[in-house]
Amino acid sequence: MSLLSYLSSGDYLSAIILVLSRCFIVFCCLPIHELAHGYIAYKCGDNTAKNSGRLTFNPFAHLNLIGTIMIFFFGIGYANPVPVNPSNFKKPKRDMALVALAGPASNLLMAFIFSFLYCGIGSLVTSYGTLVWAVAYFFYYAAFVNVTLAVFNLIPIPPLDGSKILASVLPDKAYYKYMQYERYVMIALLLLLFTGVLDTPIFYISSAVMRAVMFIPELIF
Repeated sequence: MSLLSYLSSGDYLSAIILVLSRCFIVFCCLPIHELAHGYIAYKCGDNTAKNSGRLTFNPFAHLNLIGTIMIFFFGIGYANPVPVNPSNFKKPKRDMALVALAGPASNLLMAFIFSFLYCGIGSLVTSYGTLVWAVAYFFYYAAFVNVTLAVFNLIPIPPLDGSKILASVLPDKAYYKYMQYERYVMIALLLLLFTGVLDTPIFYISSAVMRAVMFIPELIF
């Protein structure tokens, strides 16, 4: 459910947990996502992110106002992209794909960690009650939003990470032709997001990925 849905239904405790978990996403997980991009770029030979002060956990070096608002209201959003100069890579196509994959991979890793915390803390709910339930669901929401961010960013539409991965497999001529329509594709993406057309497919894909992420934690706990 969305934040507005919880508020309209009067489920204020879930709304508070959702807001807190999305604050955690904004001030912790989004910076890690961008830091992952910059770190892999650095390891592949590009110092641009480092020289721009973007190899940092400081959220204020990464956050974007519109992307942050989207996180709170829609559960998906973005930070300011880390600057990357592919000409510094030894193998530009391969290395750019690795840089692009690093962000969603960091989200899936965090989702996996938070799922362990959710299942571990959730196993104590019958003994300790409502407060433990609230903490457990905080981590569940944090895990699910991370999964959603990974799924969203892998859509092969500029400026999302998926478009950079697509560039690594498409012939240069085909990719440059595709990028000629970048502005129109971005506008279409924003319209689909704000009208809610993408909500259902993203939710179902994210739910399937979340079940996979939860598989091992649920086996253990």
